[in-house]
Amino acid sequence: MRRGKGVIGIALLVSAVLAGTSACGGKSSTSDSAHDSGKGGASAGATASAHPSPTHPTGPPMLLDSIAPLDKATVGVAMPISVVFTNPVAASAHKNIEKHLKVSASVPTAGAWHWMGDKRVDWRPQEYWKTGTKVRLDADLKYVSNGSGRYGTHPYTHSFTIGDDVRADASVTAHTMKVTRNGAPVRTLSINAGSAEYPTWNGTMAVIDKQEKVHMTSCSVGISCNKGDANYYDLTLPWDIHLTQSGTYVHFSTGDTNPGSGSALGSHGCVHLSLSDAKWFYGQVKQGDPITVTGSPRAKASADNGYASFNLSWSQWLAGSASGEQTTAAL
Repeated sequence: MRRGKGVIGIALLVSAVLAGTSACGGKSSTSDSAHDSGKGGASAGATASAHPSPTHPTGPPMLLDSIAPLDKATVGVAMPISVVFTNPVAASAHKNIEKHLKVSASVPTAGAWHWMGDKRVDWRPQEYWKTGTKVRLDADLKYVSNGSGRYGTHPYTHSFTIGDDVRADASVTAHTMKVTRNGAPVRTLSINAGSAEYPTWNGTMAVIDKQEKVHMTSCSVGISCNKGDANYYDLTLPWDIHLTQSGTYVHFSTGDTNPGSGSALGSHGCVHLSLSDAKWFYGQVKQGDPITVTGSPRAKASADNGYASFNLSWSQWLAGSASGEQTTAAL
């Protein structure tokens, strides 16, 4: 099963990690609308000075829709830093924006920013993060222009930690998913992946979030809105690991209760586990853990379809950067 395509932002990608997505989408601490007045970033209690005030650019505020991961989060080794702007950023401003997005780490790490269109820019390490690395983003965007007349109002800081190196490798043809932790095999699970008509995305997809229950409908993803159709579904299913913005999950399905080579039932693009395996796997993974699918006739998921940045080669990733490869500052 698959859920409908959502907007990459706080409600879908960040706050849903443990609490479940709300249809109403409350604001998180990273949403500018909770604390931006549009009047610049000066403190109301600033002390008056005898010196002339510096001249600052004027214009509407450049706001952020989200920063992922959340501050103080523990995430997986494939997690990018993802900054989403509320308004488009002009290509002419990309390099200056990147200059003001400083990434520091406790372990020196090579990486680069990459623009996903004109509102989203992600920082990805060249190789997976090392377990235990402490990372900090200092987004010093105050008075920085988006190239279209908007200016940042204040800086942002997010710190997070890279947790255990948990990976899952799913083989569509073998109907198995091998789970490892810090390089050691943990368990091999039986799976069913997508059918020939609705194949699963190939490639590596870092976990976006996970929810104990998700309402999935065929109509929401354009498969079928006709209740009499064989491909119609409208189900609330448990133990859901979210892999792509377009609606790919690893989860249990009531229509495929005993996955594996014996049943070989095809899904509508998701990866099915048995109920007990789905619950166990749910307890193992976290945001940013890489799940890699091989053997599907479908192409790799695009880098911006969730957090699939490692589906691009390093040279392809650098092609979307205005400032090129950099090594993290010391933390």
